[in-house]
Amino acid sequence: MEKKRFMEVTNIEEIGEGMRVCLDFIDVLHPSDGLYVGNTGHGYVKVLAENRESKGYPARPFRINVGAFHQYIHQENHTGYLHEWSAGDEVTVTDETRERTIAIGRVKMEKRPFLRVECSDGERVISATLQKSTSVYVVEEQRGHHPLVELSVGDHILVLPDEPGRHLGEKIDEIIVEK
Repeated sequence: MEKKRFMEVTNIEEIGEGMRVCLDFIDVLHPSDGLYVGNTGHGYVKVLAENRESKGYPARPFRINVGAFHQYIHQENHTGYLHEWSAGDEVTVTDETRERTIAIGRVKMEKRPFLRVECSDGERVISATLQKSTSVYVVEEQRGHHPLVELSVGDHILVLPDEPGRHLGEKIDEIIVEK
């Protein structure tokens, strides 16, 4: 797997309502804490903790709104679907320089509107389906912590590229096409 880096946002589109997942942790999250989530094994977008006030939302220093429940969440050398996580499961959360493992206290799913965000480096596309909300933040190269709803095509956001080909969360050597 490659190292995290910034990739250019090439498409942002509203794709309707669906079930979003919030992971509520049993410890305080820092503003730079987040998780990498994505639609495919090609890579993942870093989504930050909801521990800042935003228009219409109070700070929730225990929560990461990780988006649509079909997505992968990246954990060290494996992935898992968001809908598979439960209270009591331990998740590795990352900030700019460190990782720490925290137990989930609650998984909250609700129907919400979504944006599909696609990034590209010219060779691959990394995408994530995230709730269209002022409380959802990503890491933008020039502006740092940045609200998803203010993201534009041409911005560069933090991603974790990966190689597609997963079975039950483990990397396999097989031809798998994901779009």
